[in-house]
Amino acid sequence: MINVYSEIGRLKKVLLHRPGAELNNLIPSLLEDLLFDDIPWLEMAQKEHDAFAAKFRELGIEVYYLEQLMAEVIKDPVVKKEFLNKFLDESELYSSSKKKTVTDYLNKMTDIEMVRKTMAGIRTNEIKLNRVRLVDLIDTYPYVCDPMPNLYFTRDPFACIGDGVSINHMKTVTRNRETIYGHFIFKYHPEFKKTPQLYGRDNSLPIEGGDILVLTDKILAIGVSQRTRPEAVEKIAKKLFKDTTYETILAFHIPNKRAFMHLDTVLTQVDYDKFTVHGGIEGPTDVYELTSDHGRTKIKQINDTLENILSHYLKKDITLIKCGGGDYIDSRREQWSDGANTLAIAPGEVIVYDRNSVTNKKLKEYGIKTHVIPSSELSRGRGGPRCMSMPLVRERG
Repeated sequence: MINVYSEIGRLKKVLLHRPGAELNNLIPSLLEDLLFDDIPWLEMAQKEHDAFAAKFRELGIEVYYLEQLMAEVIKDPVVKKEFLNKFLDESELYSSSKKKTVTDYLNKMTDIEMVRKTMAGIRTNEIKLNRVRLVDLIDTYPYVCDPMPNLYFTRDPFACIGDGVSINHMKTVTRNRETIYGHFIFKYHPEFKKTPQLYGRDNSLPIEGGDILVLTDKILAIGVSQRTRPEAVEKIAKKLFKDTTYETILAFHIPNKRAFMHLDTVLTQVDYDKFTVHGGIEGPTDVYELTSDHGRTKIKQINDTLENILSHYLKKDITLIKCGGGDYIDSRREQWSDGANTLAIAPGEVIVYDRNSVTNKKLKEYGIKTHVIPSSELSRGRGGPRCMSMPLVRERG
């Protein structure tokens, strides 16, 4: 079912999550904890996301929804029970009476309602808790189970690589619960359960999908970033070298900043020989080559420009298209709204946010066909079209 051997092969199947009530559970005092800078307006965010999904369908790309796949998985009552136990444990519901109350509440719902509610979060005033313990009487926290507002960025909780999947351990507790859905889909869903697993969520070393770029069937780029640890890169590299066609991992050390976050916020491939790039990682770049030497991982530091490094490994002259046209102000403003986070749906053909007008103009000047989607609310979550999509199948070549 999974077949992703490049960043630009014609896209055939993609996974999305339509933003839900989890965005209405964001409040200003908890934005930092939930990794948001602003509160998107849900109704408009859904309209924008529906336009995103419609663009895929218009182009003949099959759209899967995370919530629908998960609802299909929990049709099996045994799996549903396993899922609820896992969800409640990771929501830190350690009181048996609280766990039972929440379980009874969720079990009254249809399968799809239950999935959406676990994603949306449960407010304290939604259920009647038996407040007999001191902690319950003192606690003023507004949620029994936290919302997962970052879920519409389906790129991060797991990553499709070749014909396998990395089910990631996310850097923060807030996002790590999102990987529960990938765990169950790839364990039980009839279309996905035979997918080879390259990394598991039980690993303690964080790695996130936005840091993984599938350059070819032999070369992978992984960002060492705010969200991905170098030890995790070494760990997944050993598995890839042992069980897949991958021979080289390029580890890009990018600044540990919220503005950069993942590798795909500063670098994405748009054609065989073209990449969008944010000026913050141009010039001399910290890149490390990982290869296998008789079962041992060999690491070599590469001292060169980004353009030369990509040209060397992809064996062609590479053009870097600068986010914001390279202008100091435009590049930083449009990188903040993910001008460099393009999603290639075929070589030389991408989906982009409408608000990044300077970058979009530059893409067209370089012969890149752009499909523009509305983005006033979606962009408030700090992710672009690539962040919001997980390719499942691409054509090879």
